[in-house]
Amino acid sequence: MRGRCHPQLSMLAFVDLDARIPAGHPLRTVKRLADRALAELSPVFDRMYAASGRPSIPPERLLKASLLIALHSVRSERAFCEELAYHLLYRWFLGMDLLDPGFDASSFTKNREWLLRHEVAQRFFDEVVFEADRLGLLSDAHFTVDGTLIEAAASLKSPRPKDGQQVTDPAPDDPGNPTVDFRGERRFNATHVSATDPEARLARKGKGKEAKLSYLGHARMENRHGLLVDFRLTQATGTAERAIVPELLDEARQRGFRPRTLGADKSYDTRDCVAAMRKRKVTPHVAQNTTGRRSAIDGRTTSWPGYRVSQRVRKRVEEIFGWLKTVGGFRRTRYRGVARTQFAGYLVAAAYNIVIVRITRLVPRPATG
Repeated sequence: MRGRCHPQLSMLAFVDLDARIPAGHPLRTVKRLADRALAELSPVFDRMYAASGRPSIPPERLLKASLLIALHSVRSERAFCEELAYHLLYRWFLGMDLLDPGFDASSFTKNREWLLRHEVAQRFFDEVVFEADRLGLLSDAHFTVDGTLIEAAASLKSPRPKDGQQVTDPAPDDPGNPTVDFRGERRFNATHVSATDPEARLARKGKGKEAKLSYLGHARMENRHGLLVDFRLTQATGTAERAIVPELLDEARQRGFRPRTLGADKSYDTRDCVAAMRKRKVTPHVAQNTTGRRSAIDGRTTSWPGYRVSQRVRKRVEEIFGWLKTVGGFRRTRYRGVARTQFAGYLVAAAYNIVIVRITRLVPRPATG
């Protein structure tokens, strides 16, 4: 018998969102781990808000929404809020029923300053790392460090001379995308600054590549399962990759890790960087750079089997950068300034750790039946 469509919609319905989500759906593990990490931050949230007044949108809900934006490659916070009105999976993940009203995209902006002030994104990322450590998924001795360029939310037409010299622009045409003729004009970070994002810096990936306004992302990966244990954003300078290494190692010890080796590519093969590692009792498993120079790494390091293992494993850090930029949407930041870009970076990095990479594949799922 052929089924027929009934134009009359139900006036009353009881919908159990948890029953609509498949028992083996990967977001179930993600939700469990995210809720566990956010529960540790509950005292921080209590200190952030006043005891009286109009209730805010739960900060846990905003952080979990940021995870969904990264996991599902949602193009913007505004687009996510539009989908939240009808997406049952999103509502289930955020702990909302069908009658709960959604929230506006401005809620992210208004609460971001509070979350920035209390370093909530970093705390959340750290709790995810600690949870992975409690599950026995981390190596606390062998790590890899690398850097990548994150394109800034600024146009190449925005740099202006720092000395206040006026640029002779043609007649105004399109205020949103003006015509700018900088042919023959040489632009340097020392002489120019972006009018859109003053903290962004001109940088390029290599010789012959175009320069873009960018930030520099620094990843510290543990070598056992390739989990991201630290992710930093700094201004893109020529020495930033190496300059942050001592800080990363010092903070690793403060968090309870005991780094013994640190793998890296040949850009870290300088005397100062290698000396900083050895000063902290860390063996520098850095790729040798012998192009027209003498490497700071000698046979005392390269002859050990562990050095070859570190050089093989360190390439997995590129998988982290690939996921952050493609799935996580972090190839180009949506925010201006180091602080806001760092805030977003911690959330995308937490999403990488929780879901796609290892945790959902290594943590056993609860039995169902």
